[in-house]
Amino acid sequence: ILNYDIMARFRRRTCIVLLLFILFVCSIMMALKTLRPDRAGFGDPFGLGLLPELQQRTVLLDSKQNSLNRVQGDTVTRVSILHSIAVNTMKASMPPVNKLGELSSPNYNFHIFYYTWYGNPQFDGKYVHWNHPLLPHWDPKIANNYPKGRHNPPEDIGANFYPELGSYSSKDPTVIEAHMKQMRSASTGVVVLSWYPPGMADENGEPTDDLVPVILDYAHKYNLKVTFHIEPYKDRDDRSMYHNVKYIIDKYGSHPAFYRHKTSIGRLLPLFYVYDSYVTIPEIWANLLTVSGSQSIRNTPYDALFIALLVEERHKHDIHRSGFDGMYTYFATNGFSYGSSHHNWASLKAFCDSNNLMFIPSVGPGYIDTSIRPWNNHNTRNRVNGKYYETAFSAALLVRPEIISITSFNEWHEGTQIEKAIPKRTGQVVYLDYKPHKPNVYLEITQKWSEKYRKEQEQWLM
Repeated sequence: ILNYDIMARFRRRTCIVLLLFILFVCSIMMALKTLRPDRAGFGDPFGLGLLPELQQRTVLLDSKQNSLNRVQGDTVTRVSILHSIAVNTMKASMPPVNKLGELSSPNYNFHIFYYTWYGNPQFDGKYVHWNHPLLPHWDPKIANNYPKGRHNPPEDIGANFYPELGSYSSKDPTVIEAHMKQMRSASTGVVVLSWYPPGMADENGEPTDDLVPVILDYAHKYNLKVTFHIEPYKDRDDRSMYHNVKYIIDKYGSHPAFYRHKTSIGRLLPLFYVYDSYVTIPEIWANLLTVSGSQSIRNTPYDALFIALLVEERHKHDIHRSGFDGMYTYFATNGFSYGSSHHNWASLKAFCDSNNLMFIPSVGPGYIDTSIRPWNNHNTRNRVNGKYYETAFSAALLVRPEIISITSFNEWHEGTQIEKAIPKRTGQVVYLDYKPHKPNVYLEITQKWSEKYRKEQEQWLM
């Protein structure tokens, strides 16, 4: 029994000791727990404040991690920046997409004379028109005082200005498109195409009728219309004109870019400019253009509006007698002829109004043809940095014309072009340029006056 009591007491003491030890351990754990910072998350070092060496190593690790994060962040940023630069560089180097919405709307009452007689070896096997001859004066005594010969492209061309596109070929599709885009940017609407019948050309050129379908297609792409400036080809008379007008309408009249003018009575008719019309006598024209004429085109499927060139004052009566529908003045030299003199436009418009004719004044940016007519200095008209052109537009708007024609888009020989030109110096030749303005300044001036004309025309019709 004694042994049993001793064993029982020993077990009680052992249990008490164990219980006290457990309580001691628990209290130690609770005490340590109170030392753990509240911000510590899972896996955070414990008691770092008590272990400076470990703390220093951990801070170093944190610092490296942060540096790595910053490097990664900076790398991402740099990659993003480089990507942006690359994209922008690609955009800059890529040709701009032609967005017609960004171009001024075409003004179909602004007609612009256009020439497709230029050629170069790449497209034509030789230079055409850029190598224009120096034309002698009709008086041999005067002619002897001036140089003779031809120009020698591409550095020496038959023009006082030099095109931005160089000595181009009118057959080059990229040139045709560039021209159509420029004309559209100028807010012109109708391309007046210099035209000779198939197989014919001017004395310095080559036949170009084969180009007409391409011109029409590119004009249509830019919502432009095309009409024809019928040149004084050999043996042009009432009969040949009837056949050539029929040819043009039959071959090109169904194209969506073929121009038709809406008359005051609502008819839609083709319109033809007839250059040097005064060379043919009124009686011959009347055969074609009056209802009773022997070759009358009136009231046939080939009826159209025919616009004659007025040079001298007396031509206005001949034009009326011939049966023409209107007159234009063509020349860009103010004072060169009666028709091209701005101060005569009011009386010409009054004559046309009283005789049911259209009056179409022709405005130009200036004139200089001394590269092909070196003796013709007296007809030069300085551009005065665009002021000459603006004066011509102002004079045209004063007479409230139904149509304004522009001489020219690219008649480089006579320096009437509004096509882009660049400064150029070569050998003994220093070409004129549009400085201090940009190469497109005359396109911009045209666009400005096209908008002004539209606004003023709205007032005229009220």
